[in-house]
Amino acid sequence: MKFLEQFFESILWNTRFFVLLAVIFSMLGGVTLFVVASMDIWGVIGSVVDVYINHLHPEHFHEEVVGGLIGAIDLYLMAIVMFIFGFGLYELFISDIDVAKQSASSKILEIHSLDELKDKLAKVIVMVLIVSFFQRVLHTEYNGALEMLYFSVSILGLSVGLYFLHKGGNH
Repeated sequence: MKFLEQFFESILWNTRFFVLLAVIFSMLGGVTLFVVASMDIWGVIGSVVDVYINHLHPEHFHEEVVGGLIGAIDLYLMAIVMFIFGFGLYELFISDIDVAKQSASSKILEIHSLDELKDKLAKVIVMVLIVSFFQRVLHTEYNGALEMLYFSVSILGLSVGLYFLHKGGNH
């Protein structure tokens, strides 16, 4: 009976390696988002160069450039979410990353508990939402004082949320 128990526990313990699928695909997703964001920035640079070479200045050119760059930042932040998620799962379920422990670089990818992983992910996701908000704000038209009031209240809400997010961290 003891042999059967050890055999079952061994199989049960080794199922944690299925987490490697999430780790691998999180890393691939992060790399993909970095490539897409970089290509978006390359496209913005190309359109800026084209505008100044041809001496054309479209009507909403500045909004398009800023919107494209903010969109790329949004994608970079989502890529960071994927990396933090992948590193965190690996460290929680598989093993510590020895190379990271020996490195003198930032300890941002060190994860010691599931709560710590959730906190780091939540902070980056909030930043993604804020960047997305500002990207959408660029293309919004305000047709009255009430809409401007809503806009200012939303900025105040974001500011208060960021304050409490920052205040809750270990600084």
